[in-house]
Amino acid sequence: MNTTPINQQSSLLNSSECEDIPVYTNRNDDRILEHICPTENENDNINSDHGEETLMMVWKHDGCNKRYILFSAMLLCSIFFSARVLEQRATRRNPQILSSSKPAKKTASFPDDFIWGTGTSAYQIEGATHEDGRAPSIWDTYCTEAGVILDNSTGDVACDHYHRVKEDVLLMKELGLKTYRFSIAWTRIVPHGSAGSAVNTAGIDFYNHLLDTLIDHGIEPWVTLHHWDVPQTLYDSYGGWMDDQIINDFTFYAHICFDAFGDRVKHWVTINEPWTIAVNGYASGIHAPGRYQRPDVEPYIVGHHLLLAHANAVKLYRNKFASSQKGVIGISNSGDFRYPKDEHSEDDQLAAERSMEFQLGWFSDPIWKGDYPSSMRQQLGERLPQFTAEQKMDLLSSADFLGLNHYSSLLVSEPKEPKTFGGYWGSDMSIDIHDNPLWGQNCMGWNIVPDGMKDILHWINERYEQQNITIYITENGSCENEPDVETARRDIRRQQYLELYIQAVSQAIGLGVNVKGYFAWSLMDNFEWQFGYLRRFGLYYVDFETLERIPKQSALWYRETMLLNGANIGKPK
Repeated sequence: MNTTPINQQSSLLNSSECEDIPVYTNRNDDRILEHICPTENENDNINSDHGEETLMMVWKHDGCNKRYILFSAMLLCSIFFSARVLEQRATRRNPQILSSSKPAKKTASFPDDFIWGTGTSAYQIEGATHEDGRAPSIWDTYCTEAGVILDNSTGDVACDHYHRVKEDVLLMKELGLKTYRFSIAWTRIVPHGSAGSAVNTAGIDFYNHLLDTLIDHGIEPWVTLHHWDVPQTLYDSYGGWMDDQIINDFTFYAHICFDAFGDRVKHWVTINEPWTIAVNGYASGIHAPGRYQRPDVEPYIVGHHLLLAHANAVKLYRNKFASSQKGVIGISNSGDFRYPKDEHSEDDQLAAERSMEFQLGWFSDPIWKGDYPSSMRQQLGERLPQFTAEQKMDLLSSADFLGLNHYSSLLVSEPKEPKTFGGYWGSDMSIDIHDNPLWGQNCMGWNIVPDGMKDILHWINERYEQQNITIYITENGSCENEPDVETARRDIRRQQYLELYIQAVSQAIGLGVNVKGYFAWSLMDNFEWQFGYLRRFGLYYVDFETLERIPKQSALWYRETMLLNGANIGKPK
């Protein structure tokens, strides 16, 4: 076993290894806001200097049917933002980086009741998209458009989890899982999506089978109601999340799920990464439904409706189900920590804070403060929808916990040149983005900065201090270049990534942050959205020809970590 510390293997983390995939810019799990289609010469790289260009151009390339979405540095800036709270500047040390300097090893410590798990989502693993009454979602339709998925694949089969529930639950048992997070496919339960429309009993039966099998094997289910797969009929009828009619339709769907599954599900997540839905789906267009025509307006309308749908579902659950079912309900928000490029510059500090508010604060402030961040209101004006007094009351404290999906960090600064507001969500933030050559990267091009996990948790704790938020890390993991099973089984970099990030969670707990659990992403390789099957996040390798699942080294390490409640982390190998 290669036990070389990760800081001595920085070359292994260089994204240039990933020559089988076209050039991408950093982030956001699902989550990359720049999609660059290969040119006629696939060795050509398309690059832009961060913070200098200000136009987004969308066109069809003569030699490629794929959609090109070129983002300017302003758009690139929009992808990644980092922040440290201004008043904490003096107490923050430089982030730990995966470079030639050796970080100090510290053993981790976790509470006895700390929860360990893994996660997946319906469209990424289930397959069986045309079986047993399931209707198309926007992702089924989007994947049929030429060139929008890198390998032209779909989720029609994916990991075939729909037909392999028993096999996969035994795999989880082998891994030592006590908790498993998954999502329900809206179109399996309410195929046509709308309130009052027919419920699909075959879909209810499938999830009953999954839940019962999990519980029979001692695994607690955590269920996400919505992981991006809006029924296509709702999009065709009124634009999906663009219309407030979806709030009522989502609440109807949530009611069916609470009623059918709530006797066994004690932890609910309403919506996974509303930021990704709003920006990737309705601004950059690299996710379903692929809208990019009004990037200055639509993301904010969509985000508004996502928050109101969340609040309505929580209100329903608390009023009708929580007391009898004895469960809790929350939301999973995505957040990448953003460090000021110059920690001594007040302007850079403010830019970093503003960029944090435009991502994590956008969907957290209304729940724990009652309204959008003031920086968003100042920058956006009338383009940011208003909550009524009643809506603010419904939103405030409308989550029993915050699920945090965190992967990466970056440097940001006040822009050198004035930004033109009103063109795109990214330009509205008014920041520049910068590279740090000392930071390692994975094959998504995401910076590996373990201290970013600690610092974002501390940021949340400080910002919402009065609410004493309970936090679960609902996604964290790394993608590696794994062209074959033998390479995948020796995924030392993923193991090292997980160890350092989990260690950072322990450090945040030591600082008083109320983190109660950690879910590694993902249980197995799966359909990775716009990348198809060309990016692998799993602890288990999936051969997408035979659908065999094979444990990677990281799976064996994570099994030990869960068994020892993290006591193995930071100890000499």
